[in-house]
Amino acid sequence: MKTICLYFEIHQVIHLRRYRFFDIGTDHYYYDDYENERSITDIAERSYMPALNAIGEMIKENGKEFKVAFSLSGVGMEQLEMHAPQVLEKLQELSETGCVEFLAEPYSHGLASLTNEESFAAEVKRQMEKVKEYFGHTPQILRNSGLIYSDDIGLQASQLGFKGMLTEGAKHVLGWKSPHYIYHSALAPSLKLLLRDVNLSDDISLRFNNSDWEGYPLFADNYIQKIADCPEEEQFYGIFMNLYALGISQPLSSNILEFLKALPACAKAKGITFSTPTEVCLKMKSAGALDVPDTLSWMDEERDVSTWLGNPMQREAFNKLYSVADRVRIANDPRINQDWDYLQATNNFRFMTTKSSGVGIDRGIYTSPFDAFTNYMNILGDFVTRVNNLYPEDIDNDELESLLTTIKNQGDEIEMKDKEITRLQAKIEKIETASDKLRAQIGGKPALKKTSPKKTSSKKSE
Repeated sequence: MKTICLYFEIHQVIHLRRYRFFDIGTDHYYYDDYENERSITDIAERSYMPALNAIGEMIKENGKEFKVAFSLSGVGMEQLEMHAPQVLEKLQELSETGCVEFLAEPYSHGLASLTNEESFAAEVKRQMEKVKEYFGHTPQILRNSGLIYSDDIGLQASQLGFKGMLTEGAKHVLGWKSPHYIYHSALAPSLKLLLRDVNLSDDISLRFNNSDWEGYPLFADNYIQKIADCPEEEQFYGIFMNLYALGISQPLSSNILEFLKALPACAKAKGITFSTPTEVCLKMKSAGALDVPDTLSWMDEERDVSTWLGNPMQREAFNKLYSVADRVRIANDPRINQDWDYLQATNNFRFMTTKSSGVGIDRGIYTSPFDAFTNYMNILGDFVTRVNNLYPEDIDNDELESLLTTIKNQGDEIEMKDKEITRLQAKIEKIETASDKLRAQIGGKPALKKTSPKKTSSKKSE
């Protein structure tokens, strides 16, 4: 039976402020708070809340016959906590229906998977903890930033314990193969790969409101018919997109939500179901290994990482940022960690791209890729200095990690001894209290009187 796997990504761009060269070393705050609040509030009102309300209606009307999946970056969740908590509350409400699955992804929505395995693993675990905290659900499926995937990344995902991973159904990888089958990682057969159907996904997220598109206007029954017309043995249809496609990329005035709400009924009429990624991994067998020696993503026509690392400016910024990755991880300083998360976000590198793209790029405060690069490198210069100032630069990473591990172990030992001292003190106090009570009991009783033996009186003999 054919099944649709509908998935939405939620991530929020962290807007950096204008940071001058002369700010380096004097100002360590890098963010445009006003723009961050304004942008996420706007997206929540125009996209997230209307879309989530519509999905809630779909679940109410169709019950367990409709399933959907989400993933949220950690930094996106932080922004929602501060400026749009109603979005998280709505997601919690949807989670309670049992029709929603939440996936894992890097906390920062960054590119650590391309260069530093330890940082990547740590980020994924942190995001999973935050998902568990909010939704009571431990993710079983991984979604990397921008659907980035390669054989090596798949191997690491498997080692982290994931059942499956989402990625792009790119033609240059698939060749003659179809994205409508489940595959497995070439280096980790236990990791199943769920591929995005490029055409079906982009019909909604990119082309829905384009009156020049030959498929315009797109109706739900015609959309489902495309799936029904595919060969019967092609049973998986991955429709993956950003949630802001519903309301921002495709305005609400285009009736995008009405289209979405009509999908379950049209699918049911054709015998097509909806499934979560985990359900797909459990029910469907792999059609074979998918070899992905070179990294792919869902970005641009090339479906690679060139949108983030395609020019010398981007690569220089990337290399400088991740040159301190191990030191940041080892130092584990709270303020440094937060800046590290925000500076890793993929949009910082996307703003520097010089590629032409069919999808417009909103560079925010930047007038050009070079402007974005200059501002980011100023911030990065200050950040790297702060990281290096935490500990002497002449201490290499291995020595620093060994030193901090020793300090941590000593701290743990001191903490254990403190707990033991506290326990013994409590025990002593308990004994002393019991002793005082015993003394009080003994001291409060009347003293025993000594009795002398009675004298027997004898009559005097006369």
